[in-house]
Amino acid sequence: MQNNIESGTAGTAQPQGKDLNDWLPITASRKAKWYYSAFHNVTAMVGAGVLGLPFAISQLGWIPGVIALVASWVITFYSLWQLVELHEVVPGVRFDRYPELGAYCFGPKLGYWCVMPQQMLVQIATDIVYMVTGGKSLLKFVELLDPHFHSRLTYFILIFVAVHLVLSQAPNFNSLKSVSLLAAVMSIAYTMLAVVASIKRGVHHRPEKYTVRSHTEVGKFFDVLNGVGTVAFAFAGHSVVLEIQATIPSTPEVPSKKPMWKGCVVAYLIVAFCYITVAVSGYWAFGAEVEDDVLISLKHPAWLIAFGNFMVFLHVVGSYQVFAMPVFDLMESYLVQEMHFTPGRPLRLVARSSYVLLTGLIGICIPFFGGLLGFFGGLVFSSTSYFISIIVGVAIAILAPIGGARQIVVSSKTYKMFS
Repeated sequence: MQNNIESGTAGTAQPQGKDLNDWLPITASRKAKWYYSAFHNVTAMVGAGVLGLPFAISQLGWIPGVIALVASWVITFYSLWQLVELHEVVPGVRFDRYPELGAYCFGPKLGYWCVMPQQMLVQIATDIVYMVTGGKSLLKFVELLDPHFHSRLTYFILIFVAVHLVLSQAPNFNSLKSVSLLAAVMSIAYTMLAVVASIKRGVHHRPEKYTVRSHTEVGKFFDVLNGVGTVAFAFAGHSVVLEIQATIPSTPEVPSKKPMWKGCVVAYLIVAFCYITVAVSGYWAFGAEVEDDVLISLKHPAWLIAFGNFMVFLHVVGSYQVFAMPVFDLMESYLVQEMHFTPGRPLRLVARSSYVLLTGLIGICIPFFGGLLGFFGGLVFSSTSYFISIIVGVAIAILAPIGGARQIVVSSKTYKMFS
């Protein structure tokens, strides 16, 4: 076994071989430390989904909601450990990307085409949701500072797009470490702000009784499906675990799984604390009236909640890039291998800018945060976070998108395009 363990080639085989891997954003730099893994995973995990957890509890109810949250944490923590171990399951070879591992497990064609579309759907779905979240949070920030200010959400999503047209040109994963660290700090900060503000509100205005949102049996059924999908969305970070581990150096003496797992444990302890506290305090304070983004429900003190929304904006700026990197890696690999473009800055400028603009356009057209969480959470996130527990994963993948789709339909009745 060599000192520098080689990257797997499934799904990325090309004439240039190792040379292209030295240019692609996932494998270009392998100098990450264990704590890079910690804050990359916190950034990927404690994202917009955490703010939707009180809403999910309001759809599921106290006991089922908490059970779903705890069970998801246990299942996905176990599947995370398996992925870290599988990164170097073949001595001397690193499976740096999800499709490479899929190709090894199920065959070059079947494995690659089973895994790659699902992972890309996860990455793209997350970035679409973050477009909506970033725009809404920035708009809410301005509105809370100036109650007389009124503007279209579309304009603020476009501001978010403009930010990412610049950031998307970062050459590789490790070059985002400062952005990702800031995002991780912001995610913990706004989580704690939401918890404290919810507790303060609940002390004075707690609901007399706690019920689920819907008052009809049909409505309750669909709400349960959407709630499960929202919880699934909150545990979405697995789709980028192998790519994060790919940035860590690995030798036979110190394989990458050791520092990677150390970072993952720290990240998942933070995840547990953030998720439970936000979900419980948010539903405790507002009951069935909680908004699909708990910070939207919180209005006082206005300056503090405004600051919280700005922290959300900063967090999803970093999260968007963490989830976009595997997409950039796939696009650039395809354009060089199959379309024979020359690797370089012009290629990245056009390809990455096109991706940012596409996710921004979809976010502008479908800006329904709660429905998107449930729909995408069930449809694609279960495949990367839950399928190791196969029965749970398949059930979520089939049922949860139904609830999310209904939530989008309900929300769209009062929405005017580009408003």
